[in-house]
Amino acid sequence: MNRRVMITGLGSVSALGLNVPSFWNAIVEGRSAIKPLDPAYDGVKISVGAVLPEFQSDNYFSSDELSLLDRFSQLAVVAAREAVEDAGLSCGDQALTDAAVIIGSGCGGKHTDEVTYEKLYRQNSSRVHPLTIPRGMPSAAASMVSLHLGIKGPAYVLSSACASGSHAIIQGISMIKSGLVDVALVGASDAPFTYGLLKSWDALRVVSNDTCRPFSKDRSGMVLGEGSGMLLLETEEHAKARGARIYAELAGCGMTSDAHHITRPNVSGIIRAMDKALLHAALNVNEVDYINAHGTATLANDIAETEAINQLFQGHARQLAISSTKSMHGHALGASSALELVATTLSIHHGIIPPTANFTEADELCDLDYVPNQARQQTISNALSNAFAFGGLNAVVALKKYST
Repeated sequence: MNRRVMITGLGSVSALGLNVPSFWNAIVEGRSAIKPLDPAYDGVKISVGAVLPEFQSDNYFSSDELSLLDRFSQLAVVAAREAVEDAGLSCGDQALTDAAVIIGSGCGGKHTDEVTYEKLYRQNSSRVHPLTIPRGMPSAAASMVSLHLGIKGPAYVLSSACASGSHAIIQGISMIKSGLVDVALVGASDAPFTYGLLKSWDALRVVSNDTCRPFSKDRSGMVLGEGSGMLLLETEEHAKARGARIYAELAGCGMTSDAHHITRPNVSGIIRAMDKALLHAALNVNEVDYINAHGTATLANDIAETEAINQLFQGHARQLAISSTKSMHGHALGASSALELVATTLSIHHGIIPPTANFTEADELCDLDYVPNQARQQTISNALSNAFAFGGLNAVVALKKYST
């Protein structure tokens, strides 16, 4: 069974804007959304982040709806609505009713947890909100997207740290290729700006206190972000039958586990994931034009990713355009890889390679073309989007410019 998988709808909510046009315009401009954090996070050393601009939840939901929606579920629903509308579908359409909903999240409902612990341990309350469990459970995002959009097919959440979005999207590809569904709404959502999570990231000592500078010699760590990226996937036959616009083809994927170290990246695991994606997509290394890198701006990740690209692509590595959009929307944990897939899809569609913002001087061990600071017009026939998570969980997605 050769069922090609097409991307026909996109949705995003991030620090770069509350919809896809705002997100893409900022990326093309190379505009970083990383800013000083609200001083309300008293006692937290982390001082910068990529937080949503002026997100007012009551502009999107009624008060009754909000009683069941943690922030990460809100972002998922808003991005999902945009992706569905962008694909020319709406709640009640038969194609959408039978679709799958697969969402990734690295954190789940941490805002609900934070409020609960605040009541119990700071306010000494003996009671918590009766809807604490359904609000905060990791699967809430899939349930809420399903409910709000009337989707009655398979629905669930995946959690694999920073690779959650890519893993969810790969699940959507697999379900469509296997014939289980014709349509899948896939992506990820995370909202990590809570006191407890920020203190936990403080302890890891991998977060920058100025900005995110992937692959630069003076990089000082990752910068947290929040948001949601969603993609509407369909078989080629289904998309063409209803006259849908096709952004790009999801041609293949590769997944590996390092079995090596809980936080330290492993070059061989990264190589195997990229190699498997190329094999699955029937691409050779010389056919790839662009890689949307994991590019966290930590010392270890950027060197390991560069070394893996050099080893796998050999001489062609110098011909590749490589960029990290985390330099603009921050590291939104599980949602990052979904936002990056939205960016990679638009890159292919528009023929524009996003820049690596905030780039200064290249690290001696980061010796490739990272498209520093300015977007580049270039036809992209084939691209990879990389995601490498804590725990050594690697997921790479291969995209192609659509051709009949």
